[in-house]
Amino acid sequence: MNSLGYVLLFLVLLQACKAEEEYVWKSLEVKASAYNSVPSQTDSDPFIGAWGDTLSTREKSIAVSRDLIPLGLTHNTKVMIEGLPGVYLVKDKMAARWKRKIDIYMGEKVEKAKKWGVKKLSIAYAVKRDSTTIEK
Repeated sequence: MNSLGYVLLFLVLLQACKAEEEYVWKSLEVKASAYNSVPSQTDSDPFIGAWGDTLSTREKSIAVSRDLIPLGLTHNTKVMIEGLPGVYLVKDKMAARWKRKIDIYMGEKVEKAKKWGVKKLSIAYAVKRDSTTIEK
């Protein structure tokens, strides 16, 4: 790599670090189940999330119980789930009856969702840092 390539790489990495500094990662213990794009588990349009996103297994996504939204788990929040690789995005909301729960999207693979079951686990989620955030 020539010197221009190193400079560009440095600038890209610097920008990525600045973007991460805008967020604080918080952790939370939740119950985690899985859901599918099938009419029996959703409404009349099973591939559209509550915020209007088209759900696809090409993108790791979850639904959250509505009590988690005021905690910062809003539309497109980045979430890491204990025991699962990668970063998921909040793309859907669960019915109002659920509390402190997430639902991992598994497309149309109903058996895979049943095999997952319900687990109590920890998640980490990114919330925007603002002037009122105080690190301890």
